[in-house]
Amino acid sequence: MDQQLFLFSRYVKAGCFWAAMLSISLITGCASDPPQLTTPDYKTYPYGYRHQRAYNRPYQVKGVMYYPLLSADGYSEVGIASWYGSESGSKTSMGAHFSPEGVSAAHKTLPLPSKVRVTNLHNGRSIMLVVNDRGPFKHNRIIDLSHGAAKRIGVKSLAKVKIDYLGEAD
Repeated sequence: MDQQLFLFSRYVKAGCFWAAMLSISLITGCASDPPQLTTPDYKTYPYGYRHQRAYNRPYQVKGVMYYPLLSADGYSEVGIASWYGSESGSKTSMGAHFSPEGVSAAHKTLPLPSKVRVTNLHNGRSIMLVVNDRGPFKHNRIIDLSHGAAKRIGVKSLAKVKIDYLGEAD
């Protein structure tokens, strides 16, 4: 009987030990903060000499932060383009007056101003233009062309295009 009591007390002690260890690990796990994903803060974002301008600094639209590229060298992207033109007379992000029949574009993260080649992948027509505005802020769109630029490459509403960065615009 003493043998059974000895074994029972031994199992109880071991069980208490492991229960205490589990409790401690659960408590310390709850006490720590979950890991945070970090994104550059606009105050500490490393600006190049071109990024002293307000239109090339990080900005927020509809709760989403956008970080303009410090360098667009080698940039090429394929996606959906749209056109815009009803904003006639309004100003672009750079402060210039927007001309719907002109040849310009809006992009979310290319440094402003940038020269790009936009190629309509449905018909092979392309145009070189200056990106001088921010946008488009609709899902799955990579560039907004002015109405004049869209007409020249045959974009009537939406089209699959390829954007190639050509350099800094003057």
